Amino acid sequence: MYCYRHSIDIFQKVVTSVKSALSTFYRHFRCEKINNYPYCHLISYFFKEHITREGLAMRLLEYEAKNLLSACGVPIPRGKVFAISELQAIAAPIVLKSQVPIGGRGKLGGVQIVRRQSDVESAAQKIFNLKIKGFLPSKLLAEEILDISREFYFSLNINRQTAAVELLAHTGGGVEIESQDTAAFFRRDIVNEKFESLADELADYLDIADKAFLLQDTIENTYRCFIDNDCLLLEINPLVLTSDGRLIAGDAKITVDDAATFRHLDWQFEDNSTEHNFVILNRDGAVATIANGAGLAMATVDAVTASGLVPANFLDIGGTATSDKVLDCFRQITTLDNINVIIINIFGGIVR
Repeated sequence: MYCYRHSIDIFQKVVTSVKSALSTFYRHFRCEKINNYPYCHLISYFFKEHITREGLAMRLLEYEAKNLLSACGVPIPRGKVFAISELQAIAAPIVLKSQVPIGGRGKLGGVQIVRRQSDVESAAQKIFNLKIKGFLPSKLLAEEILDISREFYFSLNINRQTAAVELLAHTGGGVEIESQDTAAFFRRDIVNEKFESLADELADYLDIADKAFLLQDTIENTYRCFIDNDCLLLEINPLVLTSDGRLIAGDAKITVDDAATFRHLDWQFEDNSTEHNFVILNRDGAVATIANGAGLAMATVDAVTASGLVPANFLDIGGTATSDKVLDCFRQITTLDNINVIIINIFGGIVR
């Protein structure tokens, strides 16, 4: 009886605080009232930065990212996606890539070059059975082997300080890009869509002045992909210059804003967001939270804290929650040892 009454007291405190926090949130930060593209995302990023850099967004698998790029005119390698039951259809020589929403696949064995047909099935089976940072692939991307002359790093992201889309590039693309000196990167905001001059600058930086026209196409097409798909990050690493002079997206990473799902009813991406949306704040916390939408989830966590209680987690189930997804949320909460109360704060208007 004591536990029941104690839980009711906690719930009443949290409800009061949630109402106050939501009033402030919607008064100051309603993204849908801001029509100028970058600023809506900047507010979204403001909240997300308090939790994790990409934890509240939808990170696409490589083949999904490349499909978006290709639809916008960015060259990608010839390839096809295979399930584990389709391995017999893969023909060597080929590059096999694990499709998991995480970086560092190459170092961990998730990318294999297979030159002999007799090795294809065993290599593919090995990749399918390889868990990478907690993710096990359900699909495998098989692509042509590119004849590489040089590799570059290329990305677009939102610069929150300047409220602009920023182009970031480096002469050395590949798996070791994180180790590069940040001061050595080419960094420019895309202002007034002045692609030609930006391409000339980038071509000089990369020492491929004769490819400025190809770089201009790359910048224009990736920018269009970034804007049209409400991206938070678009990364091509490596951007490959082939021996015959083409620029091709050798690998791609795209993170889209899941708050923009209502604008993209055609999106059919694999759901990789559940684990990322669950963030442990304090393993000793007694109050677990479940909400939908980054702002509402933040407000709920803040309300628990304002009530003098300790929130254990941040959990945003997004706007397209299914019964299976909600059940998975409860499974994740059960991994926390000290939970006495679960606060569920769902805004039904954005859940299908």
